[in-house]
Amino acid sequence: MTDERQADHIALREQVRSRYAKAALTVLFGPASSCCEPADADADRRFGAELYDPGVRAQVPPGAAAASLGCGNPIAVTDLRPGETVLDLGSGGGIDVLLSARRVGPTGKAYGLDMTDEMLQLAARNAAEAGVSNVEFVKGHIEDIPMPAGSVDVVISNCVVNLSVDKPAVFASVYRVLRPGGRLGVSDVVAEDHLSAADRARRGGWAGCVAGALSTGEYRAGLAAAGFADIEIEPTHQVADGMHAAIIRAVKPAL
Repeated sequence: MTDERQADHIALREQVRSRYAKAALTVLFGPASSCCEPADADADRRFGAELYDPGVRAQVPPGAAAASLGCGNPIAVTDLRPGETVLDLGSGGGIDVLLSARRVGPTGKAYGLDMTDEMLQLAARNAAEAGVSNVEFVKGHIEDIPMPAGSVDVVISNCVVNLSVDKPAVFASVYRVLRPGGRLGVSDVVAEDHLSAADRARRGGWAGCVAGALSTGEYRAGLAAAGFADIEIEPTHQVADGMHAAIIRAVKPAL
């Protein structure tokens, strides 16, 4: 990687970190607002806690729901089973970690990985308020997950992979930590295949979950290159012209 490209990657990551740190501080100390896109009349229908059923939102503290800035509900993407170990990439305020912890039960474990200190602080507060003990929040980057190989049954994420500056590293890292037969189930933004990178950038910023989104074909190819099988990509709703929130599922083949 050239020095200029590395500098660009560092700058993009800092944009993401800064924006989500601000969102966490807003929830901790003041009114919350959606982070993925500018506040407008349609924002709450494209991103955030409104994408969860009211009954689901009621299962977590208000601060966890308020900090939900994603484009879907990854808990609805994959069937979590009692006793499983679940990892949430870019766990933010912890809504999906807390919901996962309840589904895997006391014999299971839910981990949340986030690079933002402020989000980790908020998530820890929310977990304490929820009284959930089978959770752990870890600081790190999704391109280099700080967990042992083959230690996770399910990896989930809500509108975070698009924020990464190195998607192949994300897919490889997820593949490494999954056990054979493990499952990936995420909500993310994808672009229609005819849109170029420049087209995507004209529709929204990188930290706004748009410019960095892969196309459907790129997403499928990236997962396949990492070794995943049974790849499914199902659009759910439009977030910009030619850009869609989607459910992505894949499996690490069993030995």
